[in-house]
Amino acid sequence: MFIKVCGLKTPDDVRVATDAGADAVGFVHNTASVRSIPLEQVAALAALVPAGVASVLVVNDLPVADAIDAARASGVDVLQLHGPGYGREHVARAVASGLRVWRATSLADGDDLRVGAFGEEALLLDSSVPGSGETWDLSGLAEPPHGHWLLAGGLSPVNVADAIRAVRPWGVDVSSGVEVTRGTKGHDLIRTFVAAAREA
Repeated sequence: MFIKVCGLKTPDDVRVATDAGADAVGFVHNTASVRSIPLEQVAALAALVPAGVASVLVVNDLPVADAIDAARASGVDVLQLHGPGYGREHVARAVASGLRVWRATSLADGDDLRVGAFGEEALLLDSSVPGSGETWDLSGLAEPPHGHWLLAGGLSPVNVADAIRAVRPWGVDVSSGVEVTRGTKGHDLIRTFVAAAREA
């Protein structure tokens, strides 16, 4: 099970997530997000991520050219283009730049749910309100994607095992589900989430 912990803001967040066994850590750079941090901070945190763990820059309101520049400037491993604002041509442009690219969407966006359909390395399937912590009805996913896809949206240490058993994703992504207050990670929650996902 591939595990990504997203919305990290501090060196301790990075240390705890990677020590707990996360396979990827995400840093948000969106103007409307409570988890957004400046690119300088993203770069400083990405430099702390150990080898073998992917650092991911998550954007949803940057023009794709700016997103590409931001990923390069911050030194992350992966650019995650999140939401309906990024279509096939945007993902293809990011891929053509030489970056590793993940595409994040939801059932509400009506996008192609085939992994790699837009040229991305991995697909993240989120709730219709990303970062809200809202759970969504997994029964609406009549045919789960195949390949490298991550389930996100409303996951927590309490429900991640059931969600994994329900739809058998390649990986899971958590942000609000491991927060003690909105935008602030709880380190014990991160450890518990990673353990629960691994056990499932």
